[in-house]
Amino acid sequence: MTKVSTISRRRLLQAGAGAAAFTLAAPPILRAQDVLRFGHLTPRTGFLGPLGEYAAMASKLAVDEINAAGGVLGRPIELLQEDSVNPQTASTKAERMIERDKVACIVGEISSASGLAIGQVAQRTGTLFMNTGCNSDALRGSDCQKFMFHIEAQNSMYVKSIGQYYVREGLVNGKSWYSMTADYAFGHDLLKVAKRFMEANGGSFAGSALVPTDATDFSAYLLEIRAAKPDLVILNLAGQQTTNFFKQYAEFGLDFPLGGFGFDMALAWAAGKGNFVGSWPSVWHHLVDTDGSRAFVSAFTERHGKPPENQAWGDYNAIKIIAQSMQETGSTDSADIVRHLESGATFDVLKTREGYFRASDHQFMNEMYGITALPADQVKNQWDIFTSSEAVPGKDESLELIAATGDENACTFPG
Repeated sequence: MTKVSTISRRRLLQAGAGAAAFTLAAPPILRAQDVLRFGHLTPRTGFLGPLGEYAAMASKLAVDEINAAGGVLGRPIELLQEDSVNPQTASTKAERMIERDKVACIVGEISSASGLAIGQVAQRTGTLFMNTGCNSDALRGSDCQKFMFHIEAQNSMYVKSIGQYYVREGLVNGKSWYSMTADYAFGHDLLKVAKRFMEANGGSFAGSALVPTDATDFSAYLLEIRAAKPDLVILNLAGQQTTNFFKQYAEFGLDFPLGGFGFDMALAWAAGKGNFVGSWPSVWHHLVDTDGSRAFVSAFTERHGKPPENQAWGDYNAIKIIAQSMQETGSTDSADIVRHLESGATFDVLKTREGYFRASDHQFMNEMYGITALPADQVKNQWDIFTSSEAVPGKDESLELIAATGDENACTFPG
């Protein structure tokens, strides 16, 4: 377990790059017994491990910035970090953090299956859980929980945001796709949402494969793709599998357009120059041109020698949002924070406009982006390997335009 704690005498909590500043009633000296504990659970090993490392680095940065500015309500944050490993372990560690370590909240996760397990513990114990990486619509629908909130975009948001690009490019109506989907909760949910979008827009599937999360050799799938001759290959894999597929797709020399509905920039970076191709949805990227985004990128890069990616964005902002909410309510009690988040409170998350949590399902409503890989001869460095669309939805459109509707994904919170 890693513990991060920095104590400051300043009386101002400035949410750094990502949120507003708040006046604190902090004592001149913050004492160790006043510590406020945040639990952070995310995969640090396995196929999601590379993303979890970004989450861990960003959450530490957020805590350090908050503590350097005076803490929360005059109390320094102590960050307790653990590798969630799998759903059973995630559940056990969440319960231990809450019951033994007395954390005020839990932040993190990437696996939707583990997110579900943590959410159930959070609900049972009445402890706030802020999901930073689980995409499954079901976590906002059939499996929604009163004490679970989602800064990470849901699958419907990923599908609808980049899906409109595919429509404009003539890759949907009358076209056929071949999809490769991670065989666990995230993938199953994403495939369902993708099929719903495809059917609603006049397309069909030439083939569809569920891929075990431990698969590393994609030769058999690539042969099936070659035989199917799809108009678009849709990649709904996760973690290191995405990187491996990019490399093998290039080695096979296939030239079918490639895209997908779930994406993490770190996986494209790891693929190497020329191997990343296609157009993808992104909840945030390091080239977003706002003051807050540039400040976050600068601070993260100075500390780690590389820019943050979208998973880092989620964990960083989740901690800032919780700290801001505690400051605004004058309370660290989870029930008070839940009411505040449901009230329509808005938060600066480094984009062109603020976002808010939807009371009906606790999904954070904010802008997304479509990114397109640059040709290899236009890539100038290992990080800036894509171009980006403007924010989606557009500036005059409702942020809820890309989210699942109540009819598509209904949530009934436990009583």
